[in-house]
Amino acid sequence: MESILFVCLGNICRSPAAEGVLRVKARAAGLDLRIDSAGTGGWHAGEPPYPPMIEAAARRGYDLTALRARQLIRADFDRFGYILVMDRANLRDAQRLRAGKGTEPGLFLPLAPHPTTDEVPDPYYTRDFGQTLDLVEAAAEALIRRLKRA
Repeated sequence: MESILFVCLGNICRSPAAEGVLRVKARAAGLDLRIDSAGTGGWHAGEPPYPPMIEAAARRGYDLTALRARQLIRADFDRFGYILVMDRANLRDAQRLRAGKGTEPGLFLPLAPHPTTDEVPDPYYTRDFGQTLDLVEAAAEALIRRLKRA
């Protein structure tokens, strides 16, 4: 079974949104995947996603309410076949933790190239939860196409 880990800073907005979106889209595509999310920081460990992210995702049919934040750990690099991060700061932090062993993390958004960015902006700061979901949905669909070809 293919395994995918999404990573952002606190694991309360972008990575749980990506987890929730991919779960729905993978199920619809008939793919059996192990999907999880984590944050490079542990400040929110055990907490649900940020309420405005939960609400924005729910309006599009994604239920994030059962998800709980956790911190990225070194063992994740051996447990997941894909580790997809939301921005370059997350990528640097994940690469430092990886320390050259296990799955190489990569940016998520380049799976569905966007004309102006290759990072998913953090809606905790931008307040644009719709933009985050637009970007995550496009990249999730591209990931599904890639997985179906493999």
